Amino acid sequence: MEENNPWTTLERKEVYDNNWINVNEHQVLNPSGGPGIYGVVHFKNTAIGVLPLDEDNNTWLVGQYRYPMQAYSWEIPEGGGALGVDPLIGAKRELLEETGLVATDWTEIQRMYLSNSVSDELAVIYIARGLTMTEAEPEETEQLVLKKLPFEEAYQMVMDGRITDSMSIAAILKTKILFLQSN
Repeated sequence: MEENNPWTTLERKEVYDNNWINVNEHQVLNPSGGPGIYGVVHFKNTAIGVLPLDEDNNTWLVGQYRYPMQAYSWEIPEGGGALGVDPLIGAKRELLEETGLVATDWTEIQRMYLSNSVSDELAVIYIARGLTMTEAEPEETEQLVLKKLPFEEAYQMVMDGRITDSMSIAAILKTKILFLQSN
């Protein structure tokens, strides 16, 4: 399979920009040579997710209302980190802000693009262990509910569709596989 770009970009026009995203419309020739448009969302941060696990394999989920979906969502602690900065810095900040947890042991388990047909948003996901509880410091835009539960219950929430967030699903399923491989 060739990895060369089969698309030809004829023109690029910025159609929207804010502090978090930039949207461009591209006039293109598609792989078969036909004309078309392609909208691309560029994210100005790296998406970061953290699956905290204590010594008994309990984890913490964060519940919050997600405006774009107009729905409530249970997720692993997540947030954004500046491009070009070690994502672990952002992961530590997000874990503390959303849960009050501080971890001593960090393992990167996944890098993934969250919606690669329309955006360049890269996500980096960690497992955090060696946990100590302190005081959560949520952002003013966040109204969070924190839930401590056994990892297996979080896994069941993925399997029965109660967790629908892609980073959370990836983190929990990857961790389940890692658990199975270590036994």
